[in-house]
Amino acid sequence: MDKIPVGILGATGTVGQRFIQLLADHPWFETVALAASDRSTGRRYAEACHWLLPTPMPEAVCDLVVQPIEPTLECRLVFSALPADIAGPAEESFAQAGYAVCSNASSHRMDADVPLIIPEVNADHTALIDVQRRQRGWDGLIVTSANCSTTELALALKPLHTSFGLRKLLVVTMQAVSGAGYPGVPSLDIVDNVIPYVGGEEEKIERESRKLLGTFEHDQVGMAPIVVSAQCNRVSVRDGHTECVSIEMEQSTTVDDVIAALEAFRPSAEVAQLPSTPARPIIVRRETDRPQPIRDRDAGKGMAVSVGRVRPCPLFDVKFVVLGHNTVRGAAGGSIHNAELLVSQQWIA
Repeated sequence: MDKIPVGILGATGTVGQRFIQLLADHPWFETVALAASDRSTGRRYAEACHWLLPTPMPEAVCDLVVQPIEPTLECRLVFSALPADIAGPAEESFAQAGYAVCSNASSHRMDADVPLIIPEVNADHTALIDVQRRQRGWDGLIVTSANCSTTELALALKPLHTSFGLRKLLVVTMQAVSGAGYPGVPSLDIVDNVIPYVGGEEEKIERESRKLLGTFEHDQVGMAPIVVSAQCNRVSVRDGHTECVSIEMEQSTTVDDVIAALEAFRPSAEVAQLPSTPARPIIVRRETDRPQPIRDRDAGKGMAVSVGRVRPCPLFDVKFVVLGHNTVRGAAGGSIHNAELLVSQQWIA
């Protein structure tokens, strides 16, 4: 098929740059428009952007002129890497103008008529788009990806919730500094230190995971009846969020049962054919000291999550460690994956 032209909102930021990197050789999408704040508009992207990724800036975008964040871009699909305070009204203006918006921002994640999607977890929740269009009178749409920490957690929880039911869970995160954007956390604050606070993260994990694992019925998503308690920490790691999770199940189960469910998990046939879907979304590590960010964050080209140290929990039933790449699966890669799902389901023609 001909590649679908796409735009990126917030193209000069760290997540915007990751979008550009991941879309450079995408088989379905071609980046044709870049938009950013007033200080960048009217300039060539190569001049406006302080490129931070280890791979070179793709040549195809170097000469693109950065445009204002307005629904005048010559494409029909946009990826939003905008800050939350800007994303809310900007994304609505694009959807109202007929664009499909795949957002990495938090502004609309918990809106009742906006799908919050991880394709392997809840691809059926895209049915909310019909509700959204009816209620808001839009020709376009907004679909959101989850918070970076929530994404890897929900992906690891999906087969366990399906197989055994989840009642309660406690999660403690160790989040990479790249999650704070650029320039991020000052070095004198993070080197030789752990910061036991990441603004808004705990609330996002506690709410978003219940929506992701909920069920779509009667034109709405019913929140999964799970009690979630999160504690979030910033640590001196460049990329890759690590989470320690303890779970209480509805059904009696063993560690071997949990490992078997995690290892057997595969995407649906619909999701498996998407270009960004890893063959194994969950990789179980048997070593006593894995997963580790530097060794496991790039699993499945950054789109798989790694689970290790699965063992009995004396407080609940089972505990384990989960790790994922926060700016790939947890940010730009997740939004691109959602767009692929929308194309496959013919929400984007």
